[in-house]
Amino acid sequence: MHEFAIFWDWLSFAARWLHVITAIAWIGSSFYFIALDLGLVKREGMPEGAHGEEWQVHGGGFYHIQKYLVAPARMPEHLTWFKWESYATWMSGFALLAIVYYAGADLYLIDRNVLDVSAPVAILLSAGSLVVGWLIYDLLCRSPLARNDTGLMLVLFPILVAVAWGYTQLFTGRAAFLHLGAFTATIMSANVFLIIIPNQKIVVADLIAGRKPDPKYGRIAKTRSLHNNYLTLPVVFLMLSNHYPLAFATQFNWVIAALIFLIGVLIRHYFNTIHARKGNPHWTWGAATVLFILIMWLSTAPKVLTGEEKVSAGAQALMASAHFPAVRDAVMGRCAMCHAAEPVWDGVRFTPKDVALETEGQIAERAREIYLQAGRSHAMPPGNVSAMTEEERALIVAWFEEARR
Repeated sequence: MHEFAIFWDWLSFAARWLHVITAIAWIGSSFYFIALDLGLVKREGMPEGAHGEEWQVHGGGFYHIQKYLVAPARMPEHLTWFKWESYATWMSGFALLAIVYYAGADLYLIDRNVLDVSAPVAILLSAGSLVVGWLIYDLLCRSPLARNDTGLMLVLFPILVAVAWGYTQLFTGRAAFLHLGAFTATIMSANVFLIIIPNQKIVVADLIAGRKPDPKYGRIAKTRSLHNNYLTLPVVFLMLSNHYPLAFATQFNWVIAALIFLIGVLIRHYFNTIHARKGNPHWTWGAATVLFILIMWLSTAPKVLTGEEKVSAGAQALMASAHFPAVRDAVMGRCAMCHAAEPVWDGVRFTPKDVALETEGQIAERAREIYLQAGRSHAMPPGNVSAMTEEERALIVAWFEEARR
């Protein structure tokens, strides 16, 4: 079974790598087309139906791009669709969610001091929230509110704040941030899959049939694309946050998440305004800086824990091992000076990755990570600053592998 732990860790790495690659492709193409759309210029001599054009230079070549609000009079032979970047990003992200948080629900998804539920219930809450989130968002976009983009976004923001708070009442802080990112990314990808691409296909079908396309489909798709544009930067932050417990593992983590959405909007507003040649709103950077300083201050508030420590059945089995007392002493002696609620190692002010190893239960719950980080590899302690011996590492390996047979 210990071989399975190694395989699963590499599978997680592979899924993460794929997710990052596809996300780069999706975000890159999205940002490019937003900038292109905002930078279009109307000039004399453009073909009938053309809304604007742009001349660009890249890689030693010049590109002449024209946009039609509905579609050209004649469908070109070859049409490039930008959709697979979005689909692959969401699918690889969901696969990563399943590999890390669903398969490791007892460790990464469930905080029994927050909500004591079984793994199947926690997974159901996770997946269900993504579906319900899309349905509520889509309903709002189809309501009269959709007639005003700014008004709709002002309604969506408090919903996102409520979702951020709600996730912190269900899962670990790390999982709460990840799920808020997945919640938002699901909306973005569903916009592409269920709205933007189908609307574009309706226009194409009308052209092939010789009918004049209805411009409403283009307007609807553009609104959803605008939402995706403003949601992208907060999603990137939330996906990276699992490396930074100062963001997800503090008392006001949900407020931090809410402020990140505002910062993302400010930054995108700056670039959108620049690309549209409508000025240079430097104030957005000042406002974003103030909000980020506020986030830094909020992150200093400790996470309030209530109730007694609860240990899973799997961790209890690991604690029953004959090797456990020696492993416990090694981990507490080599790791707990940093991995503690109040670290004593000079320069370490907060618990690294929100992983505390001060009690027997905490050590047993983190057995797989200890095995991979300090047993099978020398990643921990970093630089072996606490001088963990090879005998201690071998003991950790023997403890975990014996318990997994």
